[in-house]
Amino acid sequence: MTDKSLGVILSPERVDAMTRAGYWRNELWTEFFDRSVREQPQRTAVVAFNSADQQVSRLTWAELDAAADRLLAGFADLGLASGDIVSVQLPSWWQFIAIELACARLGCVINPIMPTARQKELRQALQLTGSRLLVTPKTFRKIQYRDIIDPIRPDLPELRHVVMVDGSGADSFRGLPERAAVPAGGRAQRQDPNTVAEIMFTSGTTGEPKGVMHTWNTLIASNRGFAERVGLSGRDIIFMGSPLAHQTGFLWGSILPVFLGGTVVLLDIWNPKTAADLIMREGATFSVAAPTFLNDLLAVHESGEAQVSSLKTFLLAGAPVPRILVERSANKLGIRIASAWGMTEVALPTITRETDPVDKVAGSDGTALDGCEVRVVGEDGKVLPAGGEGRLQTRSAFNFVGYLKRPELYATDADGWFETGDVARKDADGYIRITGRNKDIIIRGGEKIPVVEVENALYRHPSVEDVAVVAMPDARLGERACAFVTLRAGATLTFEQIVAYLQGIGMTKTYFPERLEIIDEMPRTASGKIQKFQLRSSIASSLLCAS
Repeated sequence: MTDKSLGVILSPERVDAMTRAGYWRNELWTEFFDRSVREQPQRTAVVAFNSADQQVSRLTWAELDAAADRLLAGFADLGLASGDIVSVQLPSWWQFIAIELACARLGCVINPIMPTARQKELRQALQLTGSRLLVTPKTFRKIQYRDIIDPIRPDLPELRHVVMVDGSGADSFRGLPERAAVPAGGRAQRQDPNTVAEIMFTSGTTGEPKGVMHTWNTLIASNRGFAERVGLSGRDIIFMGSPLAHQTGFLWGSILPVFLGGTVVLLDIWNPKTAADLIMREGATFSVAAPTFLNDLLAVHESGEAQVSSLKTFLLAGAPVPRILVERSANKLGIRIASAWGMTEVALPTITRETDPVDKVAGSDGTALDGCEVRVVGEDGKVLPAGGEGRLQTRSAFNFVGYLKRPELYATDADGWFETGDVARKDADGYIRITGRNKDIIIRGGEKIPVVEVENALYRHPSVEDVAVVAMPDARLGERACAFVTLRAGATLTFEQIVAYLQGIGMTKTYFPERLEIIDEMPRTASGKIQKFQLRSSIASSLLCAS
């Protein structure tokens, strides 16, 4: 496929501006990889833990290079060529990165798909991408992937091959040609860094997944800005507990380690004790995840089950960062906490600084990285003064180049400002604070409820493990607030106790939730983001049934 047929939106003016400014340097990810193969071939590149057999795989740069070239040869024999789309529905196994490298060398576009995707989501992704090859596990978490893909194969005429990493026979890694070297002409000519390299479907916090397209220039620019702000180098060992098939894992668990020339430690199924053991055993120094991941590690540490003292920095994104979590991390672990805001479409445009005090880390989502701009505008599209709440827009070297075959959804104006769908404030120092999604806003009788402020207050209640405040329909006021809560082990909580607690801290009464729903577990994306659309749907259905 060509970029034109994919619906790419990338003007010559943007290419010229980003290139002249030095944000797009026309580098390829494989060039960073090749440098490490030359300069440190025997250093460990990837450590991957497989939960099924409890085994750890270790590959040096030289071994990963050989594995990628063997796959490249096999993919070429299957008829794949530059521009073809390869869908990869794998857990965070080392093979994911080898496939990614093979695709990049061949000039193919990689389309990561979450291992949790089932027939509806898989069919949608494969039909929209027109993928020629799908790579899956044979079995993962007791799921037989053949049972998922076989019934929908008739709906996928462009899908020529399905290869199963841990399978046997022709349709498996073992069935691919075992070659020691790439066939003549096997590697594509040098790829244009402005062509599509990745198609990642959004995680679905809104329930409307779209195929986000990135180029090597946008991906590498985001890595450079990220590494410079956080202070990472090739000496760092990155622990990644988020799936590589999600943008968090993809960017910072596969692209970033290669960009830095460092080591990545992968965990395929989140387990706090296993994660802590891997972190300490491998000496991991950095990780990035949603706050719930760090909260789990803290619980393991405080219980005495394991230590995570090798970590120097933990970057939190995807949800508001409770101040108490920052304080506990500093006091118990000595870990530096940074907070950030990002999206699949724009990576992480804002991150706090190393020198920022707790108030900035817990009270903001950071300030713009080099190469990024963020602004908050009112309903009239005019930039609001500091402290004003409105629509968050961003313009950067990291911005994506369109939604796959849906150019009408691009939501980017003629000046390059992308409408994020988030609502935020920006202070006088340039730090933003996400106060909700456009769809998360609760308007009770004409008054907006500051959802994040209410959630942060409830996080401090001793019985609360996790909380999400969403709108529930109301005939008189339009909307009221409902608090969904998960409890700490052995704790109890009543609605009356919540009211008394919020009164005690002096919160405005109109901001109080007017219903409490205690649930066992929050519905989340794989990166830890709470899927509020599911909670809104749940409470709306409950009210309808009760009426």
